[in-house]
Amino acid sequence: MYAYDFRHDLNLLDIRWTGLFTPEIATRYARELVDAFRRSGFRPGYRLRIDMSDIAVQPREAIMTVHECLRDFPRASRIAMINRSAIGRQQIARLMTQPYLRVFDRAEDSLDWLTAPEEVAA
Repeated sequence: MYAYDFRHDLNLLDIRWTGLFTPEIATRYARELVDAFRRSGFRPGYRLRIDMSDIAVQPREAIMTVHECLRDFPRASRIAMINRSAIGRQQIARLMTQPYLRVFDRAEDSLDWLTAPEEVAA
């Protein structure tokens, strides 16, 4: 259903969703992710990648559960979502409005963007 990896070498929380969530699975996922984040040593400002390339969309009830359960999750400095589906991209755009979020077709492209140096304002 899901897997996550705290990649300390890149300051990257790397998440992969591989199946459809139910509200119960979504609640378990959020609880496990919060607990793992606390143990990881990561701090706000990390990079986040969520690879949804194995699924197009999540059921509305499940995605709203994830959204609500992770409302206070520590903020990333960049978020990359991987989803090739037009419907999936619409779901992401409705729920995730952060200006530091980008959606990619390919995981490789997302990693290049996530690990690029921060741009300095003039």
